[in-house]
Amino acid sequence: MFYHDGKLQYDVKVDKPNPQFAKMLQQAIGGIEGEMKVCMQYMFQAWGARGPEKYRDMLLETGTEEMAHIELLATAVALNLEGAPNDVKDDIAGKDPFMEQIMGGAMPRHLLSSGMSAMAVDSNGVPFNGSWVVGTGNLAADMYANVMAESAGRVLATRLWNSTEDKGMKDMLSFLIARDTMHQNQWLAVLEELGGTEGVHPIPNSFPQEKENQNFNYNFLSTHIKGDSKAHGRWSEGRSVDGKGEFTFEKATPQGRKPDLGGAHPSGFAQKEQMKENDSFIKSAFDKMK
Repeated sequence: MFYHDGKLQYDVKVDKPNPQFAKMLQQAIGGIEGEMKVCMQYMFQAWGARGPEKYRDMLLETGTEEMAHIELLATAVALNLEGAPNDVKDDIAGKDPFMEQIMGGAMPRHLLSSGMSAMAVDSNGVPFNGSWVVGTGNLAADMYANVMAESAGRVLATRLWNSTEDKGMKDMLSFLIARDTMHQNQWLAVLEELGGTEGVHPIPNSFPQEKENQNFNYNFLSTHIKGDSKAHGRWSEGRSVDGKGEFTFEKATPQGRKPDLGGAHPSGFAQKEQMKENDSFIKSAFDKMK
């Protein structure tokens, strides 16, 4: 159950409304790097969480905070659109610079669909995509996904910060950037608490590692076909990061044979030349169609 206080988590001020910046802010709401993604990601991870209750509670509380961030950004979008007239007339764009920006360089749907409000879309107007949400049921895997999400979100927020001279918008974005810093550290702290790189890896650490192919679990396979590969580094020699093996560098070589597929099935209506007459299953199916 969720409750709403009615007040914003952080103050939102816009000194000079800018519909083009409102369009850019949409990326931080409904884009792949945005707050809707992390909000839904943390919530679904929490709703399916098994194990120590503290991780479920932490995810729930952080996901709820992300709702507040969506609210901040939606308010910022609305304030950046504020002041545009409600009536749409053919000659408005030519007479009103504000409407000219909306109809020319910003997002027309802010006028046409939402009445000068934020939407659950990215900066191109593409609706939020739930397939971006990661919730594997594996705590360590989810924490890495969360670190990536917060890192991408912080990159976006810093780019938005650098794209405006509006003091109010810079102030709000500086708050969101700070929260991204905390959340990156938060998820990394969970991984550290779980045992760090040696404790959590390889993920899932519940699978018996002796059952994986021991000939391929710590060797970098170079697919560079000509000359010497320059892909040498920490990953190609020395002790593995999880402490359970030794890195090696090897040229990739085929381990299997060329695939030999059966003939095309008649029901797929391939060409006759694709059907093998000596394939009894195919021949039987083909005869039934005659």
